[in-house]
Amino acid sequence: MSTLKQTAQALVAPHKGILAADESSKTIQKRFDKIKDLASSAYKIGITSTPETNLAYRKMLFSTSGIEQYISGVILYDETIRQEIDGQSVPKYLENKGILAGIKVDKGAWRLPNFEDEKITEGLDNLRDRLTEYKELGAKFAKWRAVINIGEGMPTEAAILANAHALARYAALCQEQDIVPIVEPEVLMDGPHDLQRCKEVTTQTLKAVFDELKLYKIDLEEILLKPNMVISGKESSVQASAEEIAKATIETFKEVVPQEVPGIVFLSGGQTPDQATENLTAINQIGGPWQLSYSYGRALQDEALTAWAGKEENISAAQEAFLQRARKVSEACS
Repeated sequence: MSTLKQTAQALVAPHKGILAADESSKTIQKRFDKIKDLASSAYKIGITSTPETNLAYRKMLFSTSGIEQYISGVILYDETIRQEIDGQSVPKYLENKGILAGIKVDKGAWRLPNFEDEKITEGLDNLRDRLTEYKELGAKFAKWRAVINIGEGMPTEAAILANAHALARYAALCQEQDIVPIVEPEVLMDGPHDLQRCKEVTTQTLKAVFDELKLYKIDLEEILLKPNMVISGKESSVQASAEEIAKATIETFKEVVPQEVPGIVFLSGGQTPDQATENLTAINQIGGPWQLSYSYGRALQDEALTAWAGKEENISAAQEAFLQRARKVSEACS
């Protein structure tokens, strides 16, 4: 078995999933700004994102005792992979807990020229060199996120194909460097669209992605897919139940996702921690030919972040909240 295949399978080991802790400095500041005060239910702003505060927060998460029972890998940001915890590099610190280090390598989603409300993810320039460095720093896998909007006249074929092409080129460069690529085409929840519309767009998007992956000779046994669940838009007047979401999701994936893919690690995509857990449970109750797991960011972190609130005296409570949510999400994979 190849090293990449072993890594991919380790990331979706039974009852384990991935923690997405790859927020950019700008994004983590938004998270810090939205910490809710448990006593008043009001939002409080008091934490400034700096390399030091970002590391303090992530150290609180990574050092949680027992988290390796539920977390197989952590996606890191460029800043974090270069930092140290207790005298060890962050990847080495995670490795010593039996957790694989990964790295976000895209440069974010930007406006697609001539397509006003659609995005293209950038970051292919110099990616080969960056992957070489990240491998030396300890990264075993990588992540690239593409964003697909649903709206009037959207998504266009151009936007879907442009992002599918970028995902395939990224995946090829990762496998060239012996790094497992997580392929993340996210159909956003934003908008009033219903479950059926999300299903149609998700099917169209995934078909284009796998067509491009095949064109670029990607070994599908050495990747992971990180997709959205098929779910109603946030502003839809009819919100689908967990059972309806699970049925639509599995039907879609059986139609377009090849069985060679070892695992599907769902993104939470703006769902609450409870919603993301409930929907993953329903999806696993139906099941499929792949390991069905998670690669959650906010859905794993939100409760711990609220409990922590930047205060050292809250670390124990925050870690307990993090461990409890990780345990619940892990149980959803049963």
